[in-house]
Amino acid sequence: MTAFLTSRGLTAYEEAVRRMEALAAGIARGEEDEAVWLVEHPPLYTAGTSARPEDLRDPSRFPVHATRRGGQYTYHGPGQRVVYVMLDVGARGRDVRRFVHALEEWVIATLAEFSVRGERREGRVGVWVVRPEKPSHPDGSVREDKIAAIGVRIRRWVSFHGLSINVEPDLSHFDGIVPCGIAGHGVTSLVDLGLPVTMGDVDDALRRTFPKVFPSLPPIPERRGATLFPRQPVQEGVAPSPRGL
Repeated sequence: MTAFLTSRGLTAYEEAVRRMEALAAGIARGEEDEAVWLVEHPPLYTAGTSARPEDLRDPSRFPVHATRRGGQYTYHGPGQRVVYVMLDVGARGRDVRRFVHALEEWVIATLAEFSVRGERREGRVGVWVVRPEKPSHPDGSVREDKIAAIGVRIRRWVSFHGLSINVEPDLSHFDGIVPCGIAGHGVTSLVDLGLPVTMGDVDDALRRTFPKVFPSLPPIPERRGATLFPRQPVQEGVAPSPRGL
């Protein structure tokens, strides 16, 4: 089974990386269950393995963390749901491209719960929303804004890092980077689209749609079940923020 864990408050980025890497290693050893970890971070930028220095427009604005996930620069901060996915890609087909496609499909299904049409774009990983109410591009094409970013790393056929969905972040915080290295397009959020959606609403939608895209794996008795997250005072699948552990 796949455990869903939620940390309250803001989670320090370095601690999040340490915990998800340790959990991914445990999954690879057959000692831990798969896990999806829902967090929020304080304002920060992360640089993926393909990040270009010129895409960091304001290096002094927020802390910048070099990370070994795929992709380029992205922003994390309050009001954005970050979803770390520690999944057994080896048991799910050993197809990295298909796995990323499935993550996009999960986001699209989650957005559909709020009657938002998320779309893929060739050569632009992530999920996009068409904005016909905005002025067209100079070439006449319709504006599109990114609502979800995806960047994963796979080690020993187990994934970590994951995706982020903009619920109600301060969108001006994206101005310090070229998000995901893609200029000429904007970013949006569920609230920016005029929807009175809370973080809890998005979490519920993520849980409902996950099994539609990622079927349950057969249980492995030896797996202990996300023991890197203390079971007390965890309630209803909610883990305390790593900052306080």
